[in-house]
Amino acid sequence: MAKSQDRPLLKLVRYTFGMTIDKILASIDSEIAQLKQARALLSGDGYGKDAPFPLRTRRKMSKAARARIAAAQKARWAKQKAAK
Repeated sequence: MAKSQDRPLLKLVRYTFGMTIDKILASIDSEIAQLKQARALLSGDGYGKDAPFPLRTRRKMSKAARARIAAAQKARWAKQKAAK
């Protein structure tokens, strides 16, 4: 009789025993393809011509907007420096 520790292994053997080698290989290939697609999306490699969604174009800020942001940051730095 199989030990309680061997039961998951026994289930796996029973499952794979019923499958042909071609089906097992096809299943593995399918999983590999899904993992490669997920990896490409996570690593940023998936943003090419074949991307599932269009690339966003960068917004352009006016010189005045950049100047306002720079002035606000300088004011935050000055406030922080004055607090010391």
